[in-house]
Amino acid sequence: MSFAARLAETAALTEAHLLAAIAAYPPGTIRDAMAYAARGGKRLRGFLVLESARLHGLSDAQALDAAAAIEAVHAYSLVHDDLPCMDDDDLRRGQPTVHVKWDEATAVLAGDALQTLAYELLSRASAAPDDAARVALIGALAQAAGARGMVQGQALDIAAEAAASPLTLEQITELQAGKTGALIGWAACAGARMVGADPAPLAAYAAALGLAFQIADDILDIEGSTEKTGKRLRKDEAAGKATFVSLLGLDGARDRARVLVGQAEAALSPYGDAADSLRQAARFVIARDS
Repeated sequence: MSFAARLAETAALTEAHLLAAIAAYPPGTIRDAMAYAARGGKRLRGFLVLESARLHGLSDAQALDAAAAIEAVHAYSLVHDDLPCMDDDDLRRGQPTVHVKWDEATAVLAGDALQTLAYELLSRASAAPDDAARVALIGALAQAAGARGMVQGQALDIAAEAAASPLTLEQITELQAGKTGALIGWAACAGARMVGADPAPLAAYAAALGLAFQIADDILDIEGSTEKTGKRLRKDEAAGKATFVSLLGLDGARDRARVLVGQAEAALSPYGDAADSLRQAARFVIARDS
């Protein structure tokens, strides 16, 4: 199976599992807003969960709770990130953002509900082979999504908007390692944690992949199109915010992304040919147009 076909397959499996979990909630506006926010996207994080699980002898079915959980957290983060008090966006995945389609209170509550759904999914007996693995997954996600990871990265991003001078390359790297990289890291290491294996090679892979992903996003913000990305572009440039492109230039950013992809691929050497789909994922993140 080609990488594109495998990505599409895992996206469909993960989305169906996530929407089925949402459909089990009581009917109403919050459930509708959760499902609306959960639809669409590349599902790269879910793909990473399923592929890391496959590397460790687990089937897609055995890893779908974890794949849906990380996509639920990612969806929540986007809903909140789009709010007027955060990045103030009105377009996401080519559709009106949740607070635009409904209202700010609905967006906050739908995001909250998506976040808690992730932990509900991971608490299921089907989420991991044993209790210790489930606790490991839950604890690691709490750290990746919270004030040690994604939330800290978002806080640094907000603080940067009010800073007297643009962030340095080192500061941008730290910010994005939390805001974007933490959830990618959890996803890539999920399979190892599910079977009690050493996640270090996959953590190194994910660290490089996450930064390459963000550099590609910064490049798309300059060169991409709203039609393909499904969101408003060039906001950072208009606001005078530092990005990998503003600090390195377009050519420098591309070079840096290619180096990171090489590092990600090298980190997978312990897995041999079995990790080829993850290597292809690293190449994909800097070649995508959305």
